[in-house]
Amino acid sequence: MFKLGSTMSAEKDSKIAYKDRFSLESYLEFLYCRLVFIRKLMSEKGSLYLHIDNKMKHYVKILCDEVFGRKNFINDITRIKCNPKNFKRKVYGNIKDMILFYAKSGQYIWNEIKDEVLESDLKKRFNKQDSKGYYTTIPLHAPGIAQNGESGQEWKGIKPSSDRHWRCSLK
Repeated sequence: MFKLGSTMSAEKDSKIAYKDRFSLESYLEFLYCRLVFIRKLMSEKGSLYLHIDNKMKHYVKILCDEVFGRKNFINDITRIKCNPKNFKRKVYGNIKDMILFYAKSGQYIWNEIKDEVLESDLKKRFNKQDSKGYYTTIPLHAPGIAQNGESGQEWKGIKPSSDRHWRCSLK
């Protein structure tokens, strides 16, 4: 049951917004029908972001794989909550929800999300400066042993040590 108002501060006599009486099976059937309908209405360039509870993500992902195809699963996005809401139960706090990202086809529209970088952020992230601007340095190698790929090969006459491999493509 969900009452109007914040779930943390809802008063005992708050008006009931809805009652969730779904069993797992009936909920999945309910959702499946809607996913099929949504896919039918979508443009070939369309995509779906489906926000679900962490407890349901495995079931819902299988449904979405069936409706949209596993190849059209683009990513899952973790939404971190600010309050774990485990109160007095003997469990780990429920601190995340999932957003499943599916496309109808490989031709989906992607709008790059970009944030303005402030001068103060530049100085923190890129703490070195020369006449061309701010920069930083990172190691060209990373921990781990390369198996058979190029990351363990020689680059410009140098091989990574036996317990490391190249971080980037040699190209």
